This record gives sequence, C-alpha cells and structure tokens, in this order.
Amino acid sequence: MANAQSILLISLGFLIPLFEFSVSSSDSIPDCPKTNTSVINFTSQFVMCQHQVRGSFTIINDCAFRVKDFDMIQGGSDVCWWGAAGDSYENLTSGFVISDDKLNTTTYKNDNFTVSLLSNVTWDDIKVVSVWKTSLESDFGHVVLEEKPEAPAPAPAPSDVNFTGSSVVRIDGEPTMFDNCKVLSDTYRLRWTVRPKNNVIDIGLEGAVDVRDYMAFGWADPFKENDHMLGADVAVTGFTEKGAPFVDDYHITKYSECTTNKNGKVEGVCPDTLYVDSDDAHDRDLVNNTMLVYGHRKDGVSFIRYQRPLKSIDKRYDWNIEYKKNMTCIWALGLIKPPDSIRPHYLPENHGKRYGHVQINVSENVNDCVGPLDTKNKQDQDLVIANEKEPLVVTSGPGLHYPNPPNPSKVLYINKKESPLLRVERGVPVKFSIQAGHNVAFYITSDPLGGNVTSRKQDETVYAGGPEAHGVKSKPKVLEWAPNRNTPDQVYYQSFYTQKMGWKVEVVDGGLTDMYNNSVLLDDQQVSFFWTISKKSISIAARGEKKSGYLAIAFGSKMVNSFAYVGWIDVNGKGHVKTYWIDGMNAQSLHPTDEHLTYVRCKSERGVITMEFTRDLDPNCNGDKKIECKNIVEPTSPLPVVWAMGAKWSSDHLTQSNMHSVTSSKPVRISLIYGSAEAEEDLKPVLAVHGFMMFLAWGIFFPGGILAARYMKHVNGDVWFKIHVYSQWSGLTITFLGILFAAAELRSLHTDLLHVKIGILTVILGCIQPVNAYLRPKKGDNGEEPLLRRIVWEYIHAYCGRSAVIVGIFAIFSGMKHLGDRYDDENARGLIWALVVWILVGVLTVLYFEYSQRRHLRQRFFGLGNWVLGDGEDEETDLLRADRIHGVHVEKLALPSERSEIQLEPLRS
Repeated sequence: MANAQSILLISLGFLIPLFEFSVSSSDSIPDCPKTNTSVINFTSQFVMCQHQVRGSFTIINDCAFRVKDFDMIQGGSDVCWWGAAGDSYENLTSGFVISDDKLNTTTYKNDNFTVSLLSNVTWDDIKVVSVWKTSLESDFGHVVLEEKPEAPAPAPAPSDVNFTGSSVVRIDGEPTMFDNCKVLSDTYRLRWTVRPKNNVIDIGLEGAVDVRDYMAFGWADPFKENDHMLGADVAVTGFTEKGAPFVDDYHITKYSECTTNKNGKVEGVCPDTLYVDSDDAHDRDLVNNTMLVYGHRKDGVSFIRYQRPLKSIDKRYDWNIEYKKNMTCIWALGLIKPPDSIRPHYLPENHGKRYGHVQINVSENVNDCVGPLDTKNKQDQDLVIANEKEPLVVTSGPGLHYPNPPNPSKVLYINKKESPLLRVERGVPVKFSIQAGHNVAFYITSDPLGGNVTSRKQDETVYAGGPEAHGVKSKPKVLEWAPNRNTPDQVYYQSFYTQKMGWKVEVVDGGLTDMYNNSVLLDDQQVSFFWTISKKSISIAARGEKKSGYLAIAFGSKMVNSFAYVGWIDVNGKGHVKTYWIDGMNAQSLHPTDEHLTYVRCKSERGVITMEFTRDLDPNCNGDKKIECKNIVEPTSPLPVVWAMGAKWSSDHLTQSNMHSVTSSKPVRISLIYGSAEAEEDLKPVLAVHGFMMFLAWGIFFPGGILAARYMKHVNGDVWFKIHVYSQWSGLTITFLGILFAAAELRSLHTDLLHVKIGILTVILGCIQPVNAYLRPKKGDNGEEPLLRRIVWEYIHAYCGRSAVIVGIFAIFSGMKHLGDRYDDENARGLIWALVVWILVGVLTVLYFEYSQRRHLRQRFFGLGNWVLGDGEDEETDLLRADRIHGVHVEKLALPSERSEIQLEPLRS
C-alpha cells in the first residue's frame, strides 16, 4: 500500500510540471488563430518611464504575452495594459485597452505572469504595449514591438571591441536592466553586467536618495585588510543642478575633501585627473576610465549606468577587477558640492553613516533585489510657492522633464521652471502674468489633463481662467485667483486647448503670507522674504525656492561686511538659525554673534529651507562694543538684502565646504514700511548731483542774496536789489530741478525719511518768499512814519528767509548722513566736515560785515565817512526799529562823553 502511494505521488510529481507547462503554452489558449507569426517569440524589455517599471516581455502566441521579473510600484486601480500605434505622445494618448487583466494596487516584485489579449485585438493593431494609467493618461513603462533603436549611448563602439575607457561599448537591451543585483543598504543597490571578452563591466547605481546626493562605488586596495577607503578606486555619480547625470573616476588618498597641500599636491577624495601633473588633456583622459551610459531621476530614485574596464590602462589610480575572485568593494552616499570658480569639479561631502564595504565576485550570479526601490518623497519637480505680492509668470517651453509622460512637445513653465508643483494658500490671492502665447489659454481646473474636457464627456470645475486667459510677453494677460476654503486640496493648472501642458496645484491652509504683513521676492526670484514690523522689533522669514542644504540672507549690498542669518537642518533633522558677521571671502571670516533671536524656527520641506526669527530693531547694548550692537535695522531707510545657498552648514567648525554654491547677483532694496522692493542700483552719482544742486541753492545763492540785501545797500543804484532777487529765483529754480532729478531717478518720494521731511519744510519756507515779495506794501513817503503793514511785512520777509536758509542747511546735513547710511560711504563724513567748515567761513564773513558796517556807520554819524547814498531813499533805516540804522541803536553810535565840542572853521574859496 505504501509503495502504491509512493508510486502515485511520484507520478503526480511528474504530472504537475507538465500541467504547468501546458497552461503557459500557446496551445492551451483556445480559439487562438495563428496569423501573425512574425511577432511570436518576440522578446524585449520595458522602457522605464514611471513607478520603477522593469521586466522582460515575450509574445508567446497571437493571443497572449508573458511578463517576467516584473517590478512596479503600485499605481492605482485604473492601471491597465494599453496598446498604441507608436510611442509618440499623439499615438499613446489615442491608444486603447488590450486586455481585461488589470495591474492591481499592490507592488510587483520580480513577478512572472501571462496576459491574454482581448478577443477583438490582434498584434497587427499594436506597435507599442504600455503599462497605462487611464485617469492621468500616464505611461509607466512600455515595449516597442518594432526593431529596437540603438542604446542611448554616445557614439557606441562595436560590441566586439576591447573597452579602454575612451568610448562606450554598445549594450543590448534597456539600460535599466542588468544580469545581477545586490543590495548595499535599504536605500542603495548595485547592479552589474560583466563582459570579459570586451574587458568591460556595466555598473548601475540605484539609490532612493536626494537629488543633491552623490552615489559612490568602487574597488578597495586589494593589498589592504583594513582602512578600505584609503587608496580606493571609486566612481562618483550624481546629477548636475540642471538634472544631467554625470560620473567621474576618483582616487582616495586621505579622509578629507579634495584640497591642495603645502607642496602644491592634491590630496583627499579627488578626481583622477587632478592627480596628473601634466597639462596635456590626453594624459588626463587616460586616467578617467569611467564612461557614462545612461542616467535618470524618477519617483525620487536616482539611477546611473556607467562602464569601466576590467583591466585598466591606468596603473596609478585604478585597480584591476579580477573576474573570478572575491574583491573588497566600498560604497558611500552623501551630499555633493557643485563646481565653483575655484574647484571646477563635483566634490563629495562627508558621507556620515551612509557608507560600507562588501565582498563581490563579479562572475557570480547574484539577485537579492526583491521589488523596486521606493521612497516617500517621489516628487522631483521644482516647487513654486505662490506669493500675494509677486505675480507668477506663465510661459511655455520644451517638455524636457515633464512629470507625467507622455507629454506634448510644449508645456507650461512658471517662473522659468518646467511644469512645477504649484503651492497656494487658501485666502491668499494669486496673480498670474500669462505670457505663453495666444494659442495657450491658461486656466485652473479640477481635471488632471485639461484641454477639451467636453470632448471626453467628463465634468470639470473651472476655478480661474479660460479661453480669454492668453497673452504674450509684450502684452501679458493678468489673471487673479483667490482659493477659498471650498477649494480642494489638489487642483491643476492646464491649457484650455491642449491636454497635459501643466501640472498640480497644491492648496494648503494659510502659511507665511498669512503670518506676515509683507513679502517680496529677492534677486533672481530664488528666495522669498517676509516681514512684520512692530514698535521695537521685526519678525522675519525667508524661504528658498529651490533645494539646498542651507539658506542665508544678509543685510547689506554684499555678503562681505554684512550681518548674515543662516538657516540649516542638522544630521538629526533639527533646524537652526544663527547670526554671523562676515568680514572676508573665506570660512575664517564668518564670526558667530550673540544676537538675541526669538521665535526661531527652521524646517526643510522637500529640500526647500524655510527659516523664521524675530529680532530687535535696535540691539540696545547699553554701551557694549560687541559687533552685533551695530546690527541696527532702521525701518525708515531701505534695507539692502542679499542671499546665498549651499550644500551643507555646520555650527561647530566652518570650512570651505560651507561656502555657498549659488548666490544673488545683486542686492534688493526693501522698503520695510511700504512693503516694496527694487533691485539696488548705484544711485550715488544721482544723489551726489542732487546734493550739489541743493548746496548751490541753499549754501550759496540764498545766503548770498540775503547778504546782498543786508550789506550792499550803500552801493549806488539798486545793485543790491537785483542781486537779491536774482539769487533767490536762481536758488528756487535749482532747488526744484534737484528735487525733480532725484525723484525721477528714485521713482518715488518717501516722505517718512527725516531728510525728505526737512526738505519739504525748506521748500515751503523758500516758496513763501517770492509770494511775500509780490505782496510787499509801500514804505511810505520820505519823512513819514512807516506803515504798520510794511513793518509786519519786514518781519515776515526777513525771518522767513533766514529760517529757510537755516532749515536748508539742516536738510543738507541730513541728506549727507542719509547718503552715508545708504551706501556705508566714508566720503560722506568728509563732506559733512567740509560743510561745517563752509558754514564757519560764512559765519566769520557775516561777523566781519557786521563789524565793518557798524564802524562805517559810526564814522558816517559823526561826519567822518565819505559814503554815497543810493537812490535817495533812506534804505539804511531799519523799519522794524525806527531808532536803529542797520540794526545798530543810534544812541550807541554816540561817544561815551555827554559833552562834545565842535570847532567851526571858515570856508575858504
């Protein structure tokens, strides 16, 4: 009995695989006509577009195909198998469903299965098979059933050549597919395919890392048992700021960034080319033996494929890879510093705890990668945050990195960013300046595709825009939209006529724009600046518009000689904001201050830094001479602000790695009171001309006219009167020209400034004088008492003129101080002292004239003078006091003695 059972079980064991084979064979599918024999057994690999789709595709008969080693991140319930006449945007979007088999909502991990076609579908109808999401018209991945194009490699060499590192060896299949895969960490994988005949190994590095991170992998020194990093031959890969992949051959000589020692030799983690002393480009190319094949950034995962030789011709900085031998390999992940004017290479920063080593035999078959790499942050598109003050500029351009392929050739750009994720806040109006062309009508819709929704027989809600919302750069269309509490959390900006030109709008509850009274965009529209002024303090927030490791803003026309506020996130995820005084161009010139900041917050959202803090307008150090005591914010004066961003910051030990990688090209002057900003221009020449004109008017012409009226009446004729009138009119003319000149260049007149207030008072007093002169009453006949109104007029005219000159001098002083404060110009102090000297000279001149006049009056009173009166009218008599002559009391002109003798002599002919 037992034997019979054993025989039965053995028989069933043989039958099971036969049964499985019969199910997957073409003969097992009923009613399957064999008409298209040209595509049967066609095999290809999926082109990865989204959701980390990988796998191989084989047509097994006219009615079905087989998928093997299939990976895909779940995409929703409406993901299906899709057929199209080609892989272009027009063909894919006009395709059709080819199978009832649905790709369910789970993640596929190296799965194998067979898919049956619909009964009315044949391979004659299909040129492309796609994994398709119908609601978004998204292509997750596809297979072209035609002759495959060549691999995306520059100038591929024939497949039978020996690889040296100077050109790419042609690959078969998709660049995302490899023979082997090994897990290095939870977020990092190594894939490789080795071809010994061609002396080449294809390596794929795949990491769920930030776009600003590098991925490094290489071979350790085979003669070392520890310190595997030192002497290692490493390839460093990553993406440039424009999204282009790169790979470089590096050699590690020291646990540090690449620097130059005292002997002029480079050391640290440096590209091989930097170790070469020769200036010959050919010599440098010989040591860089890694060749980029392909790279992409999808779903928050970076992927780079490159080639390197098994046996390298570079014997100094590369290690040979023994094909059938276990060798120690090292790997690391970390932030990378972009090139700058000093170092034209991408330089890896400290990897922290993200590194390791592993033993690998490249000849062995390894596949311990189960399923696709996944990450929470799948959004790789740029983020644009709407601002109530600044309009969002909508243009159109080529679709290079559209987030939802396939896409038309032209897509929408916002603030020069291709189809970014737009974030708006409820209750905050958003203004769009539409300049995308008259054939692109912009609108906000509930439909994810946009375009002609009616033709698809679907309902949509239009929140703003429509057929009339189109414009060009020379005549933009302004569109305003205010999302409210009923606006869904996610809507879309699209073209009214063409589908899939825009992307998502994220609607959130009120944020910075609601918390602060004012906001402006700083230079290059890369940093938003927010502030609210109270009686003694100012609350400030700054938000970067691009990903960075830290964000810095500084109060000044440039970073040097300014107070900078730096916000960053440490390795533990904690935010910091700190103040520095910068007095130079290197890391040693950054000096931390003890400025008291309150309500400090700093966060990073998708790599975008936002920092907030509150500080006193005046530190009020009570005589303390600390540098931060000079960090005073004057609300009435425009505040120049610059910004900078970089890869990494540290509060303990600042090095060159903390220097910025991108900065503002020019300062922006912010009017804290009016909530406006403008790019700073060098207005020193303009203000200097304005000041010189005011000096001519109030330092020369007006005082000169007053002196002429007081001290030149003894001159024959009415010379003094002409000089007086012409001087006053000249002064007023120059004053108004100076005001118009400054106001036209500054494009505004801020009456809150002390200088402007004093200037307005000066102009009012100056304008009273010609009106007063026009209304001058007659003096009266000779010998008669002066009329009362003439005496009143004398008082008003004299004291208004003198007051105007005094106030005008104060206006000049305040203007020079404002010029010095605005530009931190040491020359302004010299000009102030020069003006003081000029005033002293004027005072001494007046004292001399007064003394001379009184001396001559005494001589004339006693007949000792020889003066000639003017026009017969007693102009020397002071009408304000009848007992005075030119302000001198008549009695004081007499000699002290009460008795005087007069000797008369006869006249002789």
